[in-house]
This record gives sequence, C-alpha cells and structure tokens, in this order.
Amino acid sequence: MNSSAIPSPETPTPDLSKQPERSAAPPQTGDEPFLPSRKLVTRASVICFLAWVFSVYDFTLFGTLLPKIAEDFGWSNATAANVATGVTAGTFVVSLCVGPILDRFGRRPALMITSAGAALTSAATALAGGAVSMVGIRAFSGFGYSEEVVNTVYLNEIYGKHPRRGLLFSFVQSGWPVGALVGAGVTALTLPTFGWRGSFVIAAVPALVIAVLVRTLPESPVFLGIKKARKLRAEGRSEEATAVEKSAGIEPAKEKAGLREVFAPALRRHTLCLSAAWLLNWMGIQIFSVLGTTVLVEAKGVSFGSALIVLVLANLAGFFGYVFHGWLGDRIGRRTTIVIGWSCGGVAMTAMLFGPTTTVFVIGLYALGLFFLTGPYSAMLFYMSESFPEQVRGVGSNVAHTMGPVGAIAGSALLGALLSAGASMTTAAFVAGAIGIFGSGLVMLGARDVDHRGAPAAA
Repeated sequence: MNSSAIPSPETPTPDLSKQPERSAAPPQTGDEPFLPSRKLVTRASVICFLAWVFSVYDFTLFGTLLPKIAEDFGWSNATAANVATGVTAGTFVVSLCVGPILDRFGRRPALMITSAGAALTSAATALAGGAVSMVGIRAFSGFGYSEEVVNTVYLNEIYGKHPRRGLLFSFVQSGWPVGALVGAGVTALTLPTFGWRGSFVIAAVPALVIAVLVRTLPESPVFLGIKKARKLRAEGRSEEATAVEKSAGIEPAKEKAGLREVFAPALRRHTLCLSAAWLLNWMGIQIFSVLGTTVLVEAKGVSFGSALIVLVLANLAGFFGYVFHGWLGDRIGRRTTIVIGWSCGGVAMTAMLFGPTTTVFVIGLYALGLFFLTGPYSAMLFYMSESFPEQVRGVGSNVAHTMGPVGAIAGSALLGALLSAGASMTTAAFVAGAIGIFGSGLVMLGARDVDHRGAPAAA
C-alpha cells in the first residue's frame, strides 16, 4: 500500500467532494487506518457543532414558547397538549426520511438538508395560523432532530481511526445543552419585543447560515467509496467494485442496502436492541428532563423557584456528562460505557425519588442522574455509526434514533395513566422513568460488540 495515500495530521486533506470518483477514499487496512488532517477535523467538528446547536435551538424553542403560542391562539391546556403530541408524531414521521437520504445521496447533502430544514421550519412556524398548520409545520422539525444522526455518521467517517474520536465527538454532541441555553437566552431577550413569531424568525437566521457553511465541507471518503462501487456494479464491473470497497475499508452489503438489510438476520437483534434502548431511555428523558420541574415539585416538594435551578443544572450536567462518556468510550468501549452510564442513571433517579427530601440531596441526586442519563448519548450516537455496515449506516442509525419521540410519547402516556389510576408522583415517575432508564442500559447488552480501538495518533 502506498503510504502517501494517507494524509498526515500536518497535511491538509483535499476537498473530496470536488474530486473525481477515482479518488473516492484513501486505501485502508487494519494496520494502517485512515487519519485525517487536523485542519479538516477541526473545521468539520466546528461546523457540525454549530449545526447541532442551532438545530437544538429550533427543536426546543417550540416547547419553550408553547404557553405563549397557546395564549395567542386561545388554546386550552388539553388542546396545547394535543398539539404537542401531534408535533411529536409528525417529527417521528419526517425523521424517518433522513436515513435513506444519508445512504443514498450522501453525508454532506444530508447535513445540508437537516440544517436547512431546521432553518426553514423555524421561519415557517412564524406563519402558522392555528393548531393544524402548527402541527404540519413543526413536523418538519424532524430534520433538526435528526441532525445529530447525520453528524455522527459524517464525523465517524471523517475522523477515521483517530484514537480520540469519541472525545472529539462528545464536544460536538454537547451542542444540545448549548443550543438549549442559547435558545432560552435569546428568547428571553427577544420575546418582549418581537413576540413568539419573531423569535422563530430570529432562530432561522443562524441555522440558514450554517447550512451554507456545510457546502464548504468535503463529502466523506467512505461515501465516495460507496458511490464509486455502486457505479462500477451498475456497469457490471463487480470485481472492481469489490476491490474499491476493500481498499476503502467498506463492508460489502450482502443484499441491496436499505431498511430490509437492517432487519435481516445478521443485524436484526442489533437493530431491535438499539431501538428498544432509545425508546426506553427517552421515556426517562421525558419524565426527568422535559417534565423534570413537575416531578421535583410534585414528588419531592421542591419549590418551583428551586426547581427552575434544574434547568441550569440539567444543561451543565449534560455538557460534562457528554465529555466524560465520550472520553470513557475511547478507553473501555462505547457499548460498555453506555451500559454502565444508563444503569447508574436509573439507580441515581430511583435514589432521588425514594430518598430524603432535603434540597441538597434531591438536587444533587437529580444532577447526578442527568449526568448519567444524557451523557452516554455522546457514546451512543458514535457507537451506532460504528456498529452498522457502511452501506446502511444512515438507515440503521436513523431507525433506532426515531424511537426517541416514540419513547417520549410512551413516557408521558404511562405517567398520565398511573397518576389517573391513583399512583403517587413518586411511584409513577419511578415506573415510567427510572425503570426505563435502567432497562435501556440492560437491552444494550444484546447489541453488537464493536472494537472501539484506534491507531496511535500520527506524530
């Protein structure tokens, strides 16, 4: 193998998106993994981080402004809840489109579409005229929600076998708490002057700028290899296609790449375990993150003013949790990190619910629970892109990812049913949330075990 085909960290990596397909991917072997340039790693990481920040900004803005929107339209609490449920269901449907876009059209086009989708959804929300149009428009926030899947697939292939790729990605994934805080801060400043419609227009501007910046990024070398191999096979040159896949380190698809393959016998259990993990864990997120202040007030008697501190703690715990679990995943394996993290999260939330009601104990255990609840997602997302074959990396990761909104709906429904049946908030939150978190860690034991080790960094 020609070692000059591997860019050194000091050598800028060419814009592969503008190269002819004969340079689809640098040759790879198990002994000489692809190492990207530092310049490309930094540029791609920063742009993907910003894309995620402003996708989260749009995604969380609807929930933040829902009380104001309901007041403006004269919705009852029940109507507002139904609209929120309809938006969640629509988000699920739209997000299903992202996986096929990733695997069929490419990683960079998918990144542009999801970033632009978040921007256009924000702008269009300002034009909503009622409940039906609001649900229809906000359904397209599924593009923004799925932007993190595009990030993980794209960056996985850009980072190559960088030994600290999990830690690098954890900083990108930390865009969730950053985006939530930016959204809350900007909204607090602009809402009194521009109203809720103006707040959505303002949110659209940075997301649109990021969508334009994505055009400066190269396509991933792995997808260029896949594209080249597809073209050769279409021309009947199967042996050459196989050679391209081998040189690019691409696992050949045993059948036509798509949804059927991720549910074929070789991947079925893995896909189902990942999907169940997302569903169960998002039940916990819905209870302890989205409805966290309600749980603290009703279950632990914390004052509403004190519960608002949770909004800050949640984002701080999330940031440090992402970085810690990204770092740990590089050392002990991402699947192991996820299992340990979510198991600890379930235990921490259970202890918080049934332990003493002192403020220090409750807030401390709650913050610790959020650290282990949200933090493992930096390992989880990167693990998903590693665990599926390159040909179905987008579809497989996205199928599991779309179970998040389903879990949120299930968590809210189960909590409501238990409360209606006379259960206390403590018991209801434990069953609908804490058990789900712990269960999400357990089902991960059935997922594929992936070698997380990378080659030493080049000097």
